[in-house]
Amino acid sequence: MAAVAVHQFAQCITCHAWSPDRSMVAFCPNNNEVHIYKLLEDKWEKVHVLQKHDQIVSGIDWSRRSNRIVTVSHDRNSYVWNQEGPEWVPTLVILRLNRAALCVQWSPKENKFAVGSGAKTVCICYYEQENNWWVSKLIRKKHDSSVTSVAWHPNNILLATTSTDGKCRVFSTFIKGVDTRESKSGSSSDSKFGEQIVQLDLSYSWAFGVKWSPSGNTLSYVGHNSMVYFVDDVGPSPLAQNVAFRNLPLRDVLFVSEKMVIGVGFDCNPMVFAADESGIWSFVRFLGEKKASSSSSKYGSQFSEAFGKLYGQSKHGLSNDTVEPSRAQGVVHENCINCIVPLTKEGFRTKRFSTSGLDGKVVIWDLENQDLSDHF
Repeated sequence: MAAVAVHQFAQCITCHAWSPDRSMVAFCPNNNEVHIYKLLEDKWEKVHVLQKHDQIVSGIDWSRRSNRIVTVSHDRNSYVWNQEGPEWVPTLVILRLNRAALCVQWSPKENKFAVGSGAKTVCICYYEQENNWWVSKLIRKKHDSSVTSVAWHPNNILLATTSTDGKCRVFSTFIKGVDTRESKSGSSSDSKFGEQIVQLDLSYSWAFGVKWSPSGNTLSYVGHNSMVYFVDDVGPSPLAQNVAFRNLPLRDVLFVSEKMVIGVGFDCNPMVFAADESGIWSFVRFLGEKKASSSSSKYGSQFSEAFGKLYGQSKHGLSNDTVEPSRAQGVVHENCINCIVPLTKEGFRTKRFSTSGLDGKVVIWDLENQDLSDHF
């Protein structure tokens, strides 16, 4: 079993993040608060409650170097929280949004963070030392709908976004006085702030969960049409692949190595995707299962399962009294998984990661001893 720890923190969790030493976890229990729990004597105890937002907190990120927490909410605001003694002190970030803030992520150097919003814009926020506050520059007029996810390239300049207009885009976020010329590389060397590097029209449905590979050479994101996309050589002539699967759509992805990706979503069970020696990506198996479901009988059961879901006979519904043999084992989450966060890394490899979902659980997964050595 890949899941090594299961913690029931709330009835529902919208997002979560870990402290730099992984001794504390911050999450939103589907309201306007952020709860911070700490592991004390093998037991998780609530140590802080961050209360400043007026509506649901939709994004949390905890910086590894500076130990700062950034939060965004449907109230269109963002706060950067600094720990001063036993308390967390919030600083308001000027976003200038007229719609909800939906996602947030610190840049690799932690001198900026990006906020995606329902206002069809992305806010690139940075700290102004002279005025002692956080300000933002907006990337406008590119997205046709809400920005659902953001992901920083390792070079601290390129930013990938996904949107409910079905597109994935890559922008330059170079800010004079904040970034240095040496940090720019490749096709972004002459790009100004907000310049679009590439637009990927691979999905005809909502797009979610974009991530870069550890080296920054590959980009992956998911669509609401039960497909996951992989893009190499991001630039004027990208090389794109798409992998379709029979199961429910994914909401987020995570590169655990250059050639392996974990996808999570409405099937409540992490899915493993991997690339072979020729660079062709494919679905390997569910992480909770020992073998990939490739037999014709499995296909028949999944086909019947798809029809059951189509006509409302959901495995989570009260009207369905049957147990699905293909999913009875290995399913830890009981509702949609909406967040996946890396825990322990060794170089470019992520050994452990955590997931949270609408069932209120935070689950820690271990990839060792999972028969994935060929891809890991």
